[in-house]
Amino acid sequence: MVQSSAQNVDAYLAEVPDGRRDVLARLRELCRAELRGFDEVMAYGMPVYERGGVAEVAFASQKQYISFYLMRGDVRDAFAERLAGRDMGKGCLRFRKPEGVDFVLLRELLRAVAAAPGAVC
Repeated sequence: MVQSSAQNVDAYLAEVPDGRRDVLARLRELCRAELRGFDEVMAYGMPVYERGGVAEVAFASQKQYISFYLMRGDVRDAFAERLAGRDMGKGCLRFRKPEGVDFVLLRELLRAVAAAPGAVC
């Protein structure tokens, strides 16, 4: 599953393979808890969290990994040491195995995003 045509996040999670569904549901709950005031929408075939119509965070079940998209360069820069050595793209943190998702790190990243608006890439 690379890009979903689901109309909402519940439908998206229903499409996810069983081995990832619980982890992605937990990630969703974490986003909803930490990103108060953000809107949860489907965009680009994945769950996205927007503030004022601007996407700042997203996640997806990709073919080979679970992706956590952090569109805030200022937050990535602030966490550069913690993110060093991790499997990362430009704005994407990849977890190859569902059991490898670092919820402690993700919670801290989400709190940093929620703390103040910033420029997105």
